[in-house]
Formats: sequence, C-alpha cells, structure tokens
Amino acid sequence: MTPQSEDFSAWYNELVFKAELVDRGPVKGTMVIRPYGYRLWELLQADLDGRIKETGHQNAYFPLLIPESYLKREADHVEGFAPELAVVTHAGGKELEEKLVIRPTSETIIGEMMSKWISSHRDLPMLLNQWANVVRWEMRPRMFLRTTEFLWQEGHTAHADEADAMRETMLALGLYSATAREMAAMPVIEGEKTPGERFAGAVRTFTIEGMMRDGRALQAGTSHYMGTNFARAFDITYAGEDGNLALCHTVSWGMSTRMIGGVIMTHGDDKGLVLPPRLAPYQVVIVPIGRGDQAAEVAAAASKLARRLADAGIRTHVDDRPQLSPGFKFNDWELRGVPIRLELGPRDLAAGTAVMARRLGAAKEPIPLDGAPARLATELEAFQAFLLERATVFRGEHTVTTDSWEEFEAAVASGWARALHCGTPECEDDIKAQTAATARCIPLDGEPESGPCIRCGRPSAYGKRVIFGRSY
Repeated sequence: MTPQSEDFSAWYNELVFKAELVDRGPVKGTMVIRPYGYRLWELLQADLDGRIKETGHQNAYFPLLIPESYLKREADHVEGFAPELAVVTHAGGKELEEKLVIRPTSETIIGEMMSKWISSHRDLPMLLNQWANVVRWEMRPRMFLRTTEFLWQEGHTAHADEADAMRETMLALGLYSATAREMAAMPVIEGEKTPGERFAGAVRTFTIEGMMRDGRALQAGTSHYMGTNFARAFDITYAGEDGNLALCHTVSWGMSTRMIGGVIMTHGDDKGLVLPPRLAPYQVVIVPIGRGDQAAEVAAAASKLARRLADAGIRTHVDDRPQLSPGFKFNDWELRGVPIRLELGPRDLAAGTAVMARRLGAAKEPIPLDGAPARLATELEAFQAFLLERATVFRGEHTVTTDSWEEFEAAVASGWARALHCGTPECEDDIKAQTAATARCIPLDGEPESGPCIRCGRPSAYGKRVIFGRSY
C-alpha cells in the first residue's frame, strides 16, 4: 500500500478495499459493506444500542420516504439539507402529486408523529431511537466517511422544558464519548460547535472530535438541542399540570458508520488495519502449520483451542485455508488488523505451547496452551488500553496552543490549534479560506481565557479557546 507519510488519503482508499471492508456500489457514491466491515458496525452498534436502552430510550422505526412539505416546515432545516436531497418524483408509473424526499435525517417525520403521540406532561419525556439508513447526495465520496447512503442511529426526544432537554443533549454526548473511548479506543474531545458549524435548525450543537493519524479531525458523533423550533413547526405541544398548552423542547443525536473510518484512521499503519480488541471481528486468529500426517493433528488441536477461547468469550477464528501458505496468512491477518495471531505447529504441540504474535509491539513469544484463555484475555485488554493511550499521546503531540497567526497556520498544517476567536461566521470563513481549517469545537473542559481573536484581533467570544483543524 501507499505509505501514510506519502499520501494518507491514498493509503486509506487502498486499505478499505484490500482489507475487504467495502466495495463500490453500482450508484456513484454508494458503498457495499462487506461482511468483515459490517461486523465492525455490528459490534459498535451492539455496544451503543445497549447504552441507549440502559438510559430508558426505546427503539422504533420510521418511513424512508418523507413528504417534501414536511422538510419545508422548518426553514433552516430545509435550507441546510437542500443540496443533499434525493427526491422521488414518479412511482407506480406516474408522476406523484407531492414529491417524496428519501430521508437525509428524520427530525421532520418523527416530529409529525410526536405531535400525534404527545398530549400531556405525563407523556414526557418521550425517548425514541432509530437504527436506519439515510441518503445525502455526495459529490466527493469516500468510503465510510462520506457516502451517498450510510447507516446510523438517530435519537429523537421530546421534553417539557429546556433544562430537561439539555440534560438529554449532554447524556447523548456522553454515550458517544464512552463508546468511542471504550470500544474504538478513540480519545475524543467533547465540545460545542460554533454558530457557523451548528446543525441546520438547532439552537446548540455538541460534538465529539477525534484526531486521525494525519492530524485531521473527524466529527464522530453529534447531539443537538433544537429548542422549540421543530415543536413549533410540527405543533408538538403538551398540556401542563395547570392545563395550559406548551411547546415541547426537542433533542436529536446521531452516530454513523463514519466511526469505522475513524477507527481505521486513528489506529491503522502502513501494514494495514490495527483494530481495538473490543471492536475486532476476530480478536484472535489461529494459523495451523503442518503438512501430511501432521496436518490433521494440528488442525484438531487448533479447533480445540478455538473452542476453549470462544468459551472464555474471545472471538476466535481458525484459518484453515489449505491453498494458502502460512506466510500469506500472517500478512493477510496483519492487513486485517487482528490484535493477536497464534501460530500452532507440530513442535508447538509437543511443547504444549503456541506462538503468539501481537499486531503491534513485542516480538513473537511462546505461550502455554493450558493457560491460553486467561493469558490472551489479559493481552487483549492491555492492547485495548495501549491503543487508547497511543492515540491520546499522538493527539497531545499534534495540538498546539497558538497566540499568533504564524503559529496558527503552522499548527493546523499538521494537527490542531487551540486559539481564541471572535465568534463571527465571517472570520471563521476567512480562516477556512486561508488555511482550510474550521472551528471543530469549543471544548467543554477548556480553561477560562479571553483575549484577541487569532485572525481579526477583535475580543474573543467564548471565554475559552476554540479547537481549529482541517477535517474529514
């Protein structure tokens, strides 16, 4: 593959195909997620779905086709999504009386249903979540990161007041941060988007931002406080304890298959994928090595070991492809990012050991077969922690606190800049035009600070520094 240092974008584009994560769909901008790639999504989905349900949310499903008139009810929303919409104009052999939009997101149709389902304060909060696909027409597709159709979850909730809605907004952000850190080993920054980067129709937008190994940022999940904008547009009201009608405050939040792209770019290297064990389709791959009469004995031992590991909760695969050499298999599973590979041959069996090869770090070493499940469980947890720490250190080394424009330009060329900013969209646009960097977020844990804007010199607006960086 093309080395990361030579062309990170080319490295990524080659890897997603060589590791058999995706293939191109027949329509420009679409992707076919292959089984190995889809298993990554299933594991991520299962973790996040469990967290969502534990907090009282319920899964539901809403239609793919949305009447065009629904999107037009909230002016900022339709303006924000208009360039990305795919619209159905004909069906059943004739032109439709009203155009139907293939959902780019579901605020409008869920808002319509909430207006029917909510009548009293006793119906609140309404906590819904949907796992679905969405379509946003993409002119410059990149697998997982930007495709015309992608998979995601979208939480949609309704609340009696702003305080409760904001608790929900931050709860969702915390769920995303936990999944990113604990499953994907991505050390994300939690923060609020500037007005120029807010979701179309939102009052406040919050994000988790991760740094990729080329220094660029990836928006890995967002949570939006909508205020009463959508409630007003869709008449989502409730009768309070005093009998008076009031508008609900709504929240929406989403995480998508772009997280898989984030995992690839946070941990991968020139040899291929490097998968966090908790997210790896196979945590351990056993490669039997033996010829002739020895082959059957080794294969049987490999299968027995795989069953023991599976019983211990370790996702294990035996690579028994007879047409391929052991060396090819070693390279193949390194490309696919398997955390640990075990080599098992006749001499290893005689010694009661297997040879362990980690995806990163130490050289190969023999481990006893008798204690393999416990040893490998420890190794996998250590590898998970190592990846999170490595990514955290990398982010720290490529994030610079800047007080001059020259420092800012140098910082965003290879990573992130922490800078004071005036908060005006015009200044943000100027920064983007000059450097290709955008305001990624106002960190929630940022230290209080004020001073002149890094670009225009006007007073800073947020009481803390803003993270700027180039992004995907």
